[in-house]
Order: sequence, then C-alpha cells, then structure tokens
Amino acid sequence: MKFICQKNVLQEAISIAQKAVTGKSTMNILEGLLIKAIDNKITIIGSDTDLSIETKCEAEVLEFGAIVVEARLFGEIVRRLPNDDIEIATLENNTLHISCQKSNFTLVHMGAEDYPTLPQINENMVFNIPQGILKNMIKGTSFAIAQDETRPILTGVLFEVKDSKLNMVALDGYRLALRREFLETSNTISAVIPGKTLNEISKILEDKQDITNITFTTNHILFNLGNTKVISRLLEGEFIKYGSIIPEEFNVKITGKRSEMLNCIERASLMAKEGNTNLIRLNIEEDNLIITSNSQLGKVKEEMSIILQGQPLQIAFNSKYLIDMLKIMEEEEIVMEFTSSVSPCVVRNKDVNDCIYLVLPVRLLNN
Repeated sequence: MKFICQKNVLQEAISIAQKAVTGKSTMNILEGLLIKAIDNKITIIGSDTDLSIETKCEAEVLEFGAIVVEARLFGEIVRRLPNDDIEIATLENNTLHISCQKSNFTLVHMGAEDYPTLPQINENMVFNIPQGILKNMIKGTSFAIAQDETRPILTGVLFEVKDSKLNMVALDGYRLALRREFLETSNTISAVIPGKTLNEISKILEDKQDITNITFTTNHILFNLGNTKVISRLLEGEFIKYGSIIPEEFNVKITGKRSEMLNCIERASLMAKEGNTNLIRLNIEEDNLIITSNSQLGKVKEEMSIILQGQPLQIAFNSKYLIDMLKIMEEEEIVMEFTSSVSPCVVRNKDVNDCIYLVLPVRLLNN
C-alpha cells in the first residue's frame, strides 16, 4: 500500500474514525484503525463492535492495499506532522513508513484480514433529516440519558417515527426530555439508540442543511453523512411508555423569561451545592417567582417577574435538573405547568410546540 494525502484531510478523517475506538475491547485489533487505499480514496474505519465509523477522503493512491495501525499513536503522529503532503507506504516485516518534509516514522502495523467485518446494512433509504436538526435534537435530549446502567434501556434515546413526526425521548427516572420534528415519511419506527453513539454522532454532524440518511435493521442503525457512515448496535428491550408519564392537566401555570430564570437558579444553586442535594425552593406568588436556598454557609433569595394562572404554590427541585433543561431550551419565553408540590413539573416553549421537558420535584418534610 502506498498513498499521498494532504495532512489536514488525513487528520480530519482519522479524528472522525477514532471516535469509535474506545480501547476497552478484548480484541487487540480493535485498538487500531483499518486503512484501505483504493481508487484515489482512503477509507478509514474505527470500531468497538457496538459502534463503527467509516469515513473516506481523497488521496493519490500509488499502490492499493489495506492495513491496521494503532489508532492513538497513528493519530498523534499525523497531528504533529507539518502542514504538507504526507506519504504513507508499507515496507517489509509489517512496518509502515510515514514521511512528511523532513520527518520520517516507521510504525508496526497489523494485517487487515484480522479486522472484523462491519454489519451489512441494505441501504434502502428509510428516511432523511437535515444534519443541523438532528444535531439539535440530540443536544435537546441526550442530557437526560440515565448514567446508571442498572436499567440499560434508559442509557439510550428512544428514536420514534410515527404520524410523520420524529420523536426523540430520554429519561433517567428524575426527568424526561422529548424533542419532536416533522418528517416527510409514512414509515413507522421505534428503536433505542445508545447514548454514547448519539454523543459521538453529534460531534461529527454540522449545523447545516446537508441531509443525513438513516437506515434501520432489527439490531442496527446506519447514519449516512456522505463521506462518513456510522453504524451502531441498538439497545434491546422496550422503552418506557413515556406518553403515560407526561401529565395532560395542570392546576398552576407560569410564564417567564428563560434566561432570567436560568440566571436566578444558577446563582441560587451556588448555595445549594453545599449539602450536595442542589436543593432550591420555588415560591410561586401572584406575579413573582421567589427562588431560595440555604446551607450552613448562608442563604440566597432571588426574585423574578412571572405571569401566574392558578393558585400560589411552593415546590422544591434539584437545581441541576432545571439548569440542564433551561440551558438547552431555545425560546426566550417558557411555560411551566404544575399540578401539586409533589407532582412532576412540565416545561415547554411558549410559542413553538417542539419540546416537552418534565422534572420531578424534591419532597420536602412539610409536604
């Protein structure tokens, strides 16, 4: 194998494929990247069996071939080389020669024939979605994925297509995040994608209108971004019926400015961190929201104007859950709906109905 490739082009391709190499596999070869040179294109593949990423870039291929190189070291070498053309060629005794200007490396490589084959997915297009929208939907839900693996299904995001809508749902037992977008498709799909997969995909996706083609099989999902394909195993099991968790009625509704509320809660949470509970109290009054917290170090009180429908209410929350949610919401005016001081709070945008967030309150002793 022998090829010449521009340093920044090769570096970007390595960086994308490397996202799938975790170094936690029992197979040594999966700590490497599979590099194939054919038809003036380089294909680089990284995998940990659950997640595989294949990306292609332009190069001048002088000899066809395929090898596996240690991902971390190869990536570091290319990253530190001068910004110029890099020549890569295989030598005898399973060694690889990397040269750029006056820099020369030789690196031991492994045989490509030992690298596991990627799952075969027949790309009969299921549906497509602009990259920017998908990236935004992942950002709007992935913060609520469960970190505790006692219920593996909750470490993923439900990917549900029905009634010409894509719903993405994450929940961890304390909060729920739902984002929805309209899609031009009559297909119906329900699958749970590992949170790790979506976090890596969101790093590759760009904020633009370029289309991502998405194909499902029984066990896998394929995201085709043009030069890059991401294949992920799906989580097994049935996701919680989230529709039954979201209250349809409420007794108290407040409307307020998202950024103002976020700033007030962030300041109040400085005092709340002391006891590791992150506990803040919300006192909902006529046209005022009073946010308080106290610890051994002192007290804090914040006030902001709101519009109240219903009766005054006192309720407490883990401030971290409110902050995570308010940071990723995009509209300036939001609505919060309450049933009682011990029932979930539902938060939505005031104008565009594209998201629903639900947060469980903290029960106070006097409640």
